[in-house]
Amino acid sequence: MSADELRAPIIEHVRELRDRLIKAALALLGGMLVGMIFARRFLEILIAPLQGASQLQLLRPTENIIIYFKAALILGAILAAPVILYQILAFIVPGLTPGERRVLYITMPLALVLFAAGVAFCALVVLPFTLRYLQAFLTDLFKAEYSVGYYMSFVANFVLWVGIAFEMPLVIALLARLGVVTPAQLVRTWRYAIIVIAILAAVITPTADPFTMSVVMVPLIVLYALGLIMARFTYRPRTSLSSSETG
Repeated sequence: MSADELRAPIIEHVRELRDRLIKAALALLGGMLVGMIFARRFLEILIAPLQGASQLQLLRPTENIIIYFKAALILGAILAAPVILYQILAFIVPGLTPGERRVLYITMPLALVLFAAGVAFCALVVLPFTLRYLQAFLTDLFKAEYSVGYYMSFVANFVLWVGIAFEMPLVIALLARLGVVTPAQLVRTWRYAIIVIAILAAVITPTADPFTMSVVMVPLIVLYALGLIMARFTYRPRTSLSSSETG
């Protein structure tokens, strides 16, 4: 095989990656444009836990505009989550049959629901809990006043990662449907899964206390269990699925 023949598949993979990244970026841009309509209300929800306890400070003339677009970007990511997840899975698992593609199209709306649930859970439950802990720590020595830019970066990273983590059951179910993992493998490795979830919760959680980490970790364990249940219903050996589609 010549060098040109070896290079051709690599070029095709790079082109496919480029095309899928462009589609994901366009979906994110479209979601962000829609998110701009609801960005102000979203900001009100995110700063609600600080009312009466802290005062956010604008340190730069353009900081308020930047914060507005960050909020719109978070909402855009929620709306674009099905498209982005589909592009990722379609690239990671190549050679999808028509039946497998239909499964992805049907389940992608669930990605939107799970991501939105994760963002809502973080914004309404975990974030207030975390902020109460942070504001109560060493309050006799320091007065809690935050920069708007730093606070929103903190919140954006927090809610986005929790939202992504909430996609766990759907990812598990889809990988089982595509034959990448089996329910038996998921059951055998549940101890390792809990360790991974604990590490993930520790990375996501902005504080070092075990209470806030537990608030994040417990729903992730429940979501893993839900993914295992979904995998039992969706699992198909890839060879069997492919042969049935071609036959």
